[in-house]
Amino acid sequence: MTIAPDDVQPAVRWYQAMREAVHALDDTVPGKFEITKEGIVHDMMAPSSPHELTALRLRKRLEKVMPEELAAHTGAPDVEDESQGILRLPDIMLIAEADMEGQGSFDPRTLIAAVEIVSRSNPDNDWVGKMRDYPLLGIPVYAVFDPRTGTGAVLSDIHPTAAGPRYATRKDFVYGEDVTIGEWTVSTEGLPLYA
Repeated sequence: MTIAPDDVQPAVRWYQAMREAVHALDDTVPGKFEITKEGIVHDMMAPSSPHELTALRLRKRLEKVMPEELAAHTGAPDVEDESQGILRLPDIMLIAEADMEGQGSFDPRTLIAAVEIVSRSNPDNDWVGKMRDYPLLGIPVYAVFDPRTGTGAVLSDIHPTAAGPRYATRKDFVYGEDVTIGEWTVSTEGLPLYA
């Protein structure tokens, strides 16, 4: 579900209202809320076991090959760019521990990469919305894992387009292959599929 902004309101006022709505709903309504250029995105389903197991296995595999000062972080807080009017919560964020210090949202420009496991209930959020939003936020690498199909893609090389910044390079993969995210290569062997 997407709630569209009223075009009459200034962008900043609209974004602040959306952020207040998201924070008010977070503790009372199941699911996950994010803010995009189009409005609030609500993934109504709680993550399934295959989704969470994929995140866990990828996090562990990435942390084995990354330097100790970096983390494959799952969970809060979100990443936010108020000037763009975007608030997102990646499933896994590759980030330096030093950039996790402080209060509030992470600065998206400190992320090395964002990793998403496609939601069964709202796949366009990962394949369309985040593919548009992450280059706007300056996240240099975006990796998508799709348990519906056992496939995925790693996107990189942000470049300007008429529609705004976009990823110029896309490397598709099939589960079972090794995949490189940023500088680190991990196996996709044994990642679960949705039933």
